[in-house]
Amino acid sequence: MKTDFREIKSFFYSQYFSDGLRMSFGILFPSLFLMQLNHFDVGITMSLGALCICTIDAPGPLYHKRNAMAIGNLFLFVVAAITGFARLNVFTLGLEITLFSFFFSMFIVYGNRAASVGTCALLAMIFMMDKAAKPDEVLPLSLTILAGGIWYLLFSLIFFGIRPYRAAQQTLGENIADIAKFVRIKADFYLSDTDIDENYRKLVSQQIKVSQHQDAVRELLFKTRVMVKESTNPSRLMVLTFIDLVDMYEQIMATHYDYGHIREKFKASGVLKQIADLLQEMADELDNIAYMVLSNSRSKHKPDFNTGLEKLKIRIDEIGTNDQATSNIALKKILINLRDLNERIKSIYGYYNSRSAEALLEKNDDNYEYSKFVTHQDYAPHIFSDNLSFNSATFKHALRVALVCLVGFVTAKFIALGHHSYWVLLTIIVILKPGFSLSKQRNYQRLIGTIAGGIIGIGVLMFIPDKDTQFILLVILMIGTYSFLRLNYVVSVIFMTPYVLILFKFLGVGMVVKERIIDTVIGSSIAFIASYLIFPSWEFEQIQQNLREVINANVSYLAKIAESILGKEVGSIEYKLARKDVYVKSANLSAAFERMTSEPKSKQRKIKEVHKFVVLNHILSSYIATIASSVTTRALHKAPAENLKLLKRSIAVLNDSCRKLDGDVVEVNSPKVLSGNPDVEPKAVSADDLLLKEQLGFINKISTDIARVTESIVN
Repeated sequence: MKTDFREIKSFFYSQYFSDGLRMSFGILFPSLFLMQLNHFDVGITMSLGALCICTIDAPGPLYHKRNAMAIGNLFLFVVAAITGFARLNVFTLGLEITLFSFFFSMFIVYGNRAASVGTCALLAMIFMMDKAAKPDEVLPLSLTILAGGIWYLLFSLIFFGIRPYRAAQQTLGENIADIAKFVRIKADFYLSDTDIDENYRKLVSQQIKVSQHQDAVRELLFKTRVMVKESTNPSRLMVLTFIDLVDMYEQIMATHYDYGHIREKFKASGVLKQIADLLQEMADELDNIAYMVLSNSRSKHKPDFNTGLEKLKIRIDEIGTNDQATSNIALKKILINLRDLNERIKSIYGYYNSRSAEALLEKNDDNYEYSKFVTHQDYAPHIFSDNLSFNSATFKHALRVALVCLVGFVTAKFIALGHHSYWVLLTIIVILKPGFSLSKQRNYQRLIGTIAGGIIGIGVLMFIPDKDTQFILLVILMIGTYSFLRLNYVVSVIFMTPYVLILFKFLGVGMVVKERIIDTVIGSSIAFIASYLIFPSWEFEQIQQNLREVINANVSYLAKIAESILGKEVGSIEYKLARKDVYVKSANLSAAFERMTSEPKSKQRKIKEVHKFVVLNHILSSYIATIASSVTTRALHKAPAENLKLLKRSIAVLNDSCRKLDGDVVEVNSPKVLSGNPDVEPKAVSADDLLLKEQLGFINKISTDIARVTESIVN
């Protein structure tokens, strides 16, 4: 019960609820303020402009938002003005809808932020197409819409200027909570009653969320100059926490072994249950830290896992002493990783409980090369023109949107009910996504949400006649709509439908629930059929690129490990960049596979093989991380030649798999990595060398398995 209550409180501290409050106030304020001045119609029009611009107000660095919303306002005015004149003739309006739908849908080639600018422009077109404005009223109306957009831009900048670190703090807290869930899934591997394959599915799915949130934190922390360059405690605190968090995530990845084999060897000893319990307790502490970061609070509680770790050590030593035939080296490595995880947790707690500001500055991160860890979007015009080809998935998507919007417009004119037939186009724009699976998911969510929300809206209007109560519910529903927009789209639409129905009641339109549901069904049906028939985009067509990228990333990661083992000095930045690349590419592959599973069965080509590849890739990355955690903390120079041969073989096998996928191989800089190390001197084989050999042998086995699966995918 206490945990559930804290989850509810965490939501109210989260960026989702913060976004909901900001967007709702930014949209409502012009209408409420001008209503007091007897200019309600002007206020409603301004609110439409604010509504369009708020679609650009997604999480990210402040100057990215500012620039995008400024460009969005320019398009807002231009599109509103052109639509105002084009609507005077049904043919010119149809032509405009077709051309603008294509042009603004192409913005996706410049990334999500630019795509949201395109969505903003299309919303302006849709809202303007049914405005009964005479030619001499078009420009004043467009300027009023622009005023609403500018109001929202200024309001958003002021909102973030008051608390510049809050968005990063919220995203960081959510990332910590994601990692806590990841730890819980890892803990389940050590329990004998857990299905290993099913648990891998959960792990891969959670890895996507962790990667997405880590990218969001990088964007906010490393691209925002104020946070990185100013030596203020809040900014330094978050940067240090995030650096430790990423290192911690690697430690968690490194606690990976052949779970089936480990269960078979140690299930009778009870030691695996101890490991699982410790991981669950550490996950609890990570949840505590996540709440502490989200709520911007401090806790006097200090985590202490030393007793549990000591008991685990004693049990592992007993296994090694009592059963000479059973090696306990793997258990010792797990113990080391658990100790490292404990130190990371204590370190983060230390940041948030230190009374001395100077203590935060002792750790020198001034030379941390932040810019290398974030992607930089290229906005060159040639990117747009280069994608004007049927070889481009974006071009086919934009063409599909244009054709479907034209069909939707014609349908709305001849079939749809009432005066709000623009809902058909609005539904199409919201639902139609580049991939079939995303369109299908959004379609289902939109229909379910609209029907459920419509029932709620009817109930409110019929049984709660008091206008003051209705207005309070309107505000609550509006906040809910924007709070759940990115978190849970079904819930967002359930809130949105009654909020729109109550709004229309206030505007004197009357009950439009039947119209809204019918228009939504029409738009959803058109979008679904189009996503299947008009230039459909199936994941199997794109999946080979994901496979190539993830293999290349793992080879580069292995090469860095190999260079360290050979005695070459590898900088921490190089190593961390290789590690980040693996995690990002692995998450992209996992996301592509998840999308593939929701496509029609006839389009799920080689689905079993791709799933096997995804699992093998996760195992491979985890084993590389396991070795990396040892190599970076304790150099294993002059490793036995046999170990180097295993490394060379694994890199060669992976590069060969990439060739089969029509990809380029990764050229390893150090020739010694590929040719062996002639300078290696014979030496006594240590326990670390034996474990390294075992791990490299397993990496070689996994690489060979990946090669077989790759062969079956390409054939």
